[in-house]
Amino acid sequence: MERVGAHGGKRWLPRLLLLAALSWLLMVYLHAAVFHAPPVSAPPHTSLVAVASDCEDCRRFLLRQEEQLKKIASASASASALPAAAATGEERGRPRVGGGDACRGRYVYIHDLPPRFNANIIRNCRKTEDHWADMCRFLRNDGLGRPLADRIDGVIKSEAGWYDTHQFALDAIFHNRMKQYECLTSDSAEASAVFVPFYAGFDFVRYHWGYDNATRDAASVDLTEWLIARPEWRRMGGRDRFLVAGRTGWDFRRSNNVDPDWGNDLLVMPAGRNMSVLVLESAMLHGSDYPVPYPTYFHPRSDADVLRWQDRVRGQRRTWLMAFVGAPRPDVPINIRVRDHVIAQCKASSACTMLGCARATGSTQCHTPGNIMRLFQKTIFCLQPPGDTCTRRSAFDSMVAGCIPVFFHMGSAYKQYRWHLPDDHHKYSVYIPDADVRQRNVSIEAVLRAIPPATVERMREEVIRLIPRILYADPRSRLETLKDAVDIAVEGILGTVARIRNGEYVDSGGPVTEDPPNLFSSTESRFRPKQSVQAADH
Repeated sequence: MERVGAHGGKRWLPRLLLLAALSWLLMVYLHAAVFHAPPVSAPPHTSLVAVASDCEDCRRFLLRQEEQLKKIASASASASALPAAAATGEERGRPRVGGGDACRGRYVYIHDLPPRFNANIIRNCRKTEDHWADMCRFLRNDGLGRPLADRIDGVIKSEAGWYDTHQFALDAIFHNRMKQYECLTSDSAEASAVFVPFYAGFDFVRYHWGYDNATRDAASVDLTEWLIARPEWRRMGGRDRFLVAGRTGWDFRRSNNVDPDWGNDLLVMPAGRNMSVLVLESAMLHGSDYPVPYPTYFHPRSDADVLRWQDRVRGQRRTWLMAFVGAPRPDVPINIRVRDHVIAQCKASSACTMLGCARATGSTQCHTPGNIMRLFQKTIFCLQPPGDTCTRRSAFDSMVAGCIPVFFHMGSAYKQYRWHLPDDHHKYSVYIPDADVRQRNVSIEAVLRAIPPATVERMREEVIRLIPRILYADPRSRLETLKDAVDIAVEGILGTVARIRNGEYVDSGGPVTEDPPNLFSSTESRFRPKQSVQAADH
């Protein structure tokens, strides 16, 4: 038995050695096939399963290995696709809805202008000669001015977001807000519109008094030459460009003004006519200037700031039927001097209160935010007659306070802010024709008292609902769901550019179907009194 066992052991030894050698050769082959073959994602020249088809156990093992390699290859392909997703903006934090690009058709590219077109313009903000005055305090906090939360007695209390904002500071405010726009792109070819951060309003001021027209136009000419030299300009001839000129459209149409020394010709230059320009008041000459609200004192940082303020003004006790804030305008042509008649009726009524802002006495009541907002919050109707021009910052200040505006001219709001205010102006305001007031055919108090209380409540609620649309949110933050004046304006610009691409002719009121009514006589329409840059027309 021992001998048989010994011989049996010797017979199996060569077989064991042969099996070990074959296993070693198989491992060498697998190593070469897996680690030195072409990438798995490429079609293999020879299937590992086919090579081992004569060994059922080997075939099953290699089949499992091949399935694992396919999974690895699939995962690698998915990983390699991530840069493509990033290129579409997903990795840059752009909004996506239902797997699609929510910014499609909304991308905006911001031109990186040389500093001579913006930063250098406001560098001399402390210049005190002529009418420039010291604007530095109004340029703090990204153009909002100094905080007011601790300086307004009993009006704002501890509410955040209140600043001493200048009515002509929109160039800086809008530029800084655009930096927070959710659909910015670094690729101009991807953009539906291009923002040009030129400080046109501040440029107007620095050269308006004491300079010749060539100097007044110099920066605008320089800008248009710089833009036309960009390759992107040729795509639409500048019709997809927009900029902000934070004053009235008349300040940039010297050739259309009676006074040949008033303003510059930015909106009259060929390149300026092609671009869309956001102004505080449109000249309504079928041009490319689109009106946006005047800046107010309130610049919320969040939706909660807005909702909290809306609740406050909704519950405010209002003790005055009507109010007026502003100064007389004796230098305005007699046939549009409705303001003097409005002031006279207010003074004669025990239901009307007002802030006297006579320039001759140097009164500063109209320039004190606390006084203004305190008065508006206590009033049901706020009287808004034209001043130097048809529009007024006061209209927006009063609406922020929940006060129903009373207009006396169609050009004060209804023909202007079509993007931001409802087409049905009866929902949020009262209109009394200026001719009736000037001819003493109407009592303002009687008209307002005749409005049913339920209608007044509905109008006030509509005014409160509109508050977010006429505000400029703090440029250092972003509202979560509410749209502010910048959001509404950008939507308007994008719609305008889209219509131009489609071959539709548009102007500052949208598609033109007929000539707009002539709001003044030919002389009055171009009249522009020389107001001080510091004068806030409340």
